[in-house]
Amino acid sequence: MKISSAESVVMEALWRRSPLTSEAIMAEVCAPQGWTEGTVKVLISRLLKKKAIGATPEGRRYLYSPLVSRQAYVGSESQGLLDRLFDGRLAPLVAHFSDSDKLSEQDVAELKALIEKIGK
Repeated sequence: MKISSAESVVMEALWRRSPLTSEAIMAEVCAPQGWTEGTVKVLISRLLKKKAIGATPEGRRYLYSPLVSRQAYVGSESQGLLDRLFDGRLAPLVAHFSDSDKLSEQDVAELKALIEKIGK
């Protein structure tokens, strides 16, 4: 399932706290994004069609909840990036960041710790 960057903003709100009404979603995302109510309603509609979120009726409104976990989404997006740009391999991605001086000392330390943990 492909979730656009705009749709992912709505998903992040729902992953942080759900279920939420459309009004609560709007309160979380409209001001920071500069979006209108209509924009959020369109995004909710798209996510419903994709079955990324579900809607449960509550009185005269709906409560929205994610049907896709953040972990599954991040995994899919990460793998898609690796597949598109680095033939599905992680090492060339890290090498790219290393070659372009995008890795901080903290990044390098965290990567070393992760590699050591994986090696055990």
